[in-house]
Amino acid sequence: MADVTKVSEITKESIAEYLHLADPTEQELKELNMFLEVSKSYIKSYTGQKDLDIYQDFIIAVYILCQDMYDNRALYIEKGSINNTVSTILDMHSVNLI
Repeated sequence: MADVTKVSEITKESIAEYLHLADPTEQELKELNMFLEVSKSYIKSYTGQKDLDIYQDFIIAVYILCQDMYDNRALYIEKGSINNTVSTILDMHSVNLI
């Protein structure tokens, strides 16, 4: 995780490292890749931002979202139960607020 400086550099392996998975299986890596893609899609939808690399704080939001999906084994994010840190980060960069 320390070497990641933008969202596009996040890999399923860096997510596994963040989650402290010492030797993830192929199935776990496949799931982590799905969680990564869902997280990036969620951030884009929530904020209206097209380029997630312009804000470094999106990196931690991706990691937290992936951790939540891994812990709960869910491919969806409930708006009412989003992590406060993630919500704060995303709210700072939202361009599609009404």
